[in-house]
Amino acid sequence: MCDVRKSVVRMVLMGLAAGLLAGAMRPAKAQVSVQVPVKKRKQETHARRETNATRLARIQRNIEESYGHRYEVIGGGGFLRFRSGEYTKKNDEISWAAAANYYFNPKLALVGDARGSFGSAHAILDNTYGVSRPQINEYMFMGGASYRFYRKEKIAVSAQALGGVGWGIFSGGAKGLTGTDLGLWPDGIKPAFSFGVSGDYNIQPNLAVRVTPTYMGTTFGNTVQNNVGINFGIVYRFGRQ
Repeated sequence: MCDVRKSVVRMVLMGLAAGLLAGAMRPAKAQVSVQVPVKKRKQETHARRETNATRLARIQRNIEESYGHRYEVIGGGGFLRFRSGEYTKKNDEISWAAAANYYFNPKLALVGDARGSFGSAHAILDNTYGVSRPQINEYMFMGGASYRFYRKEKIAVSAQALGGVGWGIFSGGAKGLTGTDLGLWPDGIKPAFSFGVSGDYNIQPNLAVRVTPTYMGTTFGNTVQNNVGINFGIVYRFGRQ
């Protein structure tokens, strides 16, 4: 009987000891389970910071590569509203445009520009020749400066101011008449000037699409014609500054 009691006491004591041991181990496990996610979160945060830093460095490299070229050539076309005579309505013209830029630094460039416009003028309504929509052409050859005042990885904005000469051909479609017979400007070469703002979207660091709303001032007939239009083109950059 005594042995049985001793056995029961031993079992109770062993059970209590096991319970105490299990209770002591639970907080340690909980502490481990809490510490591991915290450490993992710190590692993930550090990794994200490194990713952002790498991305910013890549963007800066692309900006420097895009706008660190010495030369740009641009080609494209567009649309111009042109005043073809003192008493005529403005007419719509299709244009081509080409330019070459030499950059002194990432912002300032010397510009050489050539463009041409073609359309059908509105002859004066009371002309006696029966010609109402003669074809006319104008060619502009200008030089000036461009300043890039906004530049990001994908987008840049610049402004241009140009001056030179315009060559007007207003008798080519007059069916043997002169342009002045139809109320148009006389043929000739006269001063011309232009202002524009260009927006570039970079496809590659050396290749971009350009849109340029433009003002085109001409002086045919010894008066000033205020013409407006828009040009679209492709920009190719090369050479290093």
